Amino acid sequence: MTDTSAKTGSSDTWTVAGRTFRSRLIVGTGKYRDFEENAAAVEASGAQIVTVAVRRVNVSDPSAPMLTDFIDPKKITYLPNTAGCFTAEEAIRTLRLAREAGGWDLVKLEVLGEARTLYPDMRETLKACEVLAKEGFAPMVYCVDDPIAARQLEEAGAVAIMPLGAPIGSGLGIQNKVTIRLIVEGANVPVLVDAGVGTASDAAVAMELGCDGVLMNTAIAEAKDPIRMARAMKLAVEAGRDAYLAGRMATRRYADPSSPLAGLI
Repeated sequence: MTDTSAKTGSSDTWTVAGRTFRSRLIVGTGKYRDFEENAAAVEASGAQIVTVAVRRVNVSDPSAPMLTDFIDPKKITYLPNTAGCFTAEEAIRTLRLAREAGGWDLVKLEVLGEARTLYPDMRETLKACEVLAKEGFAPMVYCVDDPIAARQLEEAGAVAIMPLGAPIGSGLGIQNKVTIRLIVEGANVPVLVDAGVGTASDAAVAMELGCDGVLMNTAIAEAKDPIRMARAMKLAVEAGRDAYLAGRMATRRYADPSSPLAGLI
């Protein structure tokens, strides 16, 4: 976890698997109209990491349009993910291919349980995480919002815990603040909300809970103006982080006047 006493700005960084980043917003590379719009959104978001679905996005065939022609992997860290995998074996094979194609070892692992909810299958996820960690990968892992599962993943070698805020692509926002907070409090690795963010306030809430970052794709890609939404998400993440570091006021059941009532004329 990052030091919450750090000042915001360029000095407020976070580190995963020995790599340090300033931006706490990670964005995806799916659902955009084209690579140009995707690249513009990444720039507007200020993100330093983008997720790439290895099974869906071309990153190795030079005869077809390539994402790397629009988003420079020398400037932006690529985070290959296992979107669309439903077994540990599928996920492991996919990331082995990614490492062969691009040399990537920092990866995002997700193993889905069913197509309807896209909820993670934690048994298969844990199995894959253990294998990948032993093979030298640094897996950032999508998981249920369960502090016990989060601890098990960390013990299995996860370098970051990525609990869902709500189902993938739902835009419902964080549905269970209590469990996200418990995961943050118990983790010794970065915690990033992954899935369910719909608008800027959702991203701010994730950061106010103490998360190290937020990952999103649909919230930006399916906005009527993706570039403006990307900019809004950047500001929301920064505002939420500032609010968390500032320490919010206590909540009260009754009013407490801003100005003293004594000495009124």
